[in-house]
Amino acid sequence: MDFIMLWRIIHCLRNGQPLDQDVYDAASWSALFDLSEKSVRNRSEAQDFPDFTRGQWINRAPLGVVTA
Repeated sequence: MDFIMLWRIIHCLRNGQPLDQDVYDAASWSALFDLSEKSVRNRSEAQDFPDFTRGQWINRAPLGVVTA
């Protein structure tokens, strides 16, 4: 999967297309480490995942890579 994600980033950069991720995606990916660490420290207790978009993820436009 890492190969596909990196290939897509390079493809978008080379062709002047918008990337398939934004700052909210990056924040979500970064939060996984801290949430996992908290969970392990608390005997595998579930952790609430922060909504970095403050509910606006519902109104986000679909990715250009996804077609219906």
